[in-house]
Amino acid sequence: MKAVILAGGLGERLRPLTRAIPKALFPIGEKSLLEIQITRLAGNGFDEIFIATNYKSQYIETFMGDGRRFGVSIQYSREMQPLGTCGPLSLLRRQLDEPFVVMNGDILTTMDFARFARDGCSQDADFVIATKNIRTPFNFGSVKTEGNRIVGVDEKPDLQIEIVGGIYFMRPAVLELIPDDQFFGMNHLIARMLQENRAIGRYVMEEFWLDIGNINDYNEAESAYQTHFEGAPVRDVAGTAL
Repeated sequence: MKAVILAGGLGERLRPLTRAIPKALFPIGEKSLLEIQITRLAGNGFDEIFIATNYKSQYIETFMGDGRRFGVSIQYSREMQPLGTCGPLSLLRRQLDEPFVVMNGDILTTMDFARFARDGCSQDADFVIATKNIRTPFNFGSVKTEGNRIVGVDEKPDLQIEIVGGIYFMRPAVLELIPDDQFFGMNHLIARMLQENRAIGRYVMEEFWLDIGNINDYNEAESAYQTHFEGAPVRDVAGTAL
């Protein structure tokens, strides 16, 4: 099975840390974020992994190597200019000749990638988005009314929102929609597919998930490592056919 990790971002919200190393190589517990991602993908049967790089790409390629220590094959795709969260896939058209999974390089998760891929294959859609239900604080009182009368105030309630989880299942047909050598984000792909009335599938993930976008998220990742990853076995489903 094939997977693509998008690790070319500048990590501007995590500066000055990312001035020294790319975000994908940030240490979390005893490993880097990228090592955790690849270890989990390998444990879920993914044996061919492509890492899309741009910023400090040589750091990533030197540190991660060819993948043998993870029991996988790692190949690299280096952007000459920023191509967004979807554009890098245009550089891998020939290699991505079967259904594959794409994930952002700043996601820490215990997701069952094998189950996600099987679910994607079962859906009548070339593109399936993994979503996550999260609770986020709302900093204002929510007013309940009847006509011009206030009948209640829910003080600073938490909101439950279903968000895009930064993990996707794709069939090769989707690659036809991605332009060459242009900045093209997942939001652009989604908008184009909706405009053309193409089906987009949904997979709601229940496992732990964290987007490491700022310093607070990074601190949370350190705590999460001890709870969810340190010494935790990864279910080995290598060889399981989709």
